[in-house]
Amino acid sequence: MKFIFPDIRHDQSGFQALVRLENEASSYFLDDVEIDMNATTWFDADMCAAFGAILYRLSDNLNTIRLTNICSSVEKILSKNGFLSHYGREKIPDRWGTTIPYRRFDVKDDRYFADYIENELIHRAEMPAMSHGLLKKFRESIFEIFSNAVLHSNSELGIFSCGQFFPNRQRLDFSVADLGVGMRQNIQDNTGLILSAEDAIHWSTEGRNTTKRGPIPGGLGLKLLREFIDLNGGCIQIVSDAGYWRRENKKTITAPLDYPFPGTVVTVEINTADTNSYKLFSEPSTANIF
Repeated sequence: MKFIFPDIRHDQSGFQALVRLENEASSYFLDDVEIDMNATTWFDADMCAAFGAILYRLSDNLNTIRLTNICSSVEKILSKNGFLSHYGREKIPDRWGTTIPYRRFDVKDDRYFADYIENELIHRAEMPAMSHGLLKKFRESIFEIFSNAVLHSNSELGIFSCGQFFPNRQRLDFSVADLGVGMRQNIQDNTGLILSAEDAIHWSTEGRNTTKRGPIPGGLGLKLLREFIDLNGGCIQIVSDAGYWRRENKKTITAPLDYPFPGTVVTVEINTADTNSYKLFSEPSTANIF
């Protein structure tokens, strides 16, 4: 079976293309699945987390995955971040250091994920200046995305992550995807609330951390990331089930997707042109801003 793939950008249209592929191919078993990328002239590399999750799920159904007709510019970036090394191509050196490598983690790989975000994200030179206390909280918030995937998603296929620094855009993007049951179902299971997919994502970003049944998906980590992005001038996107949620310029946009994503994706885009220095409000300072 052949699928013609369009451009993949980290926006609603990019996620629409990915969930369309998932919907059309999800029933295949012991099949040959060709992703024809002849029409793919652009691929935002941080979208490899969601793309890789979908392809891994197809492979788990014993399908053979082939990526064909990849244009040279797309092949170059997806070889630099190591994504294409999973599909028969060699990884090439990233001499400019713009990629955050594509990785798949088992649910027990929390230590490896912690090292990964420490080495590949937290200490990048492009990150805005943060106090020690805020940097610790930021690190914990990113790690909580992984923890939520382990604790709440019931994913047995792992967690996928990658990112990309775009010097011309002055943006640093980082994505984490899982193949679990999604926020809507988790909230219903933990609280009894029945929400739309979009409302479930919004509910998860409001900072609720526990219920009578224990921790819930989202919690304080997503709330802190959302508040930081509001100050930084970046963007955060979340896709879960058939819901799309985006926070940018202190405004929230939600929309239904045509088909569900088989889990949850969180993408954080940091404005690297930001010259502010951030602190937690509780830290001793005469200019607390966070």
